[in-house]
Amino acid sequence: MSRLAKKPISVGKADVSVANGVLTVKGAKGTLTKQVHPSVAIAVDAGAVLITPKDRSRLAKALTGTFASHVKNMVAGVETPYAKKLILEGVGYRMEVKGKDVVLTVGFSHTVSLPIPEDVTATAEKNALTLSSANKESVGQFAANIRRVKPPEPYLGKGIRYEGEVIRRKQGKKAV
Repeated sequence: MSRLAKKPISVGKADVSVANGVLTVKGAKGTLTKQVHPSVAIAVDAGAVLITPKDRSRLAKALTGTFASHVKNMVAGVETPYAKKLILEGVGYRMEVKGKDVVLTVGFSHTVSLPIPEDVTATAEKNALTLSSANKESVGQFAANIRRVKPPEPYLGKGIRYEGEVIRRKQGKKAV
């Protein structure tokens, strides 16, 4: 069993409840729900959440650590939202938020439009896009989907990268 799941998880100011196999976490910044796997039991006490396996199977033991991590992320997300920042590099490359879509102009013959998930807020400045939400999974997945459109290339560094990401650059051709 996971070491994470052996310790009770403190909930702080968040309100955690489990009913009919659905975990609900409410906080100042939002409400998150997650379906609980049948082989995991979640008990909510005063100020703490305890996750235990229902049986001795390998899957149940593995899922206790996974759900412990999910609960920690949900509690942290409803108190302070998660944020990812994407940076766009390249001449003539642009990104903007139009309505409920992120529109990217990244050197293709057409613009690329990606719909913003319901629980994510996106703001675009010059060449940077900031995504924020209480749900860590949706922020990370949407940021990965945007980056997949034009990942940074190793010669000039053009493309979409995360803030703080280091791109290994290659030297290119040498003149003789």
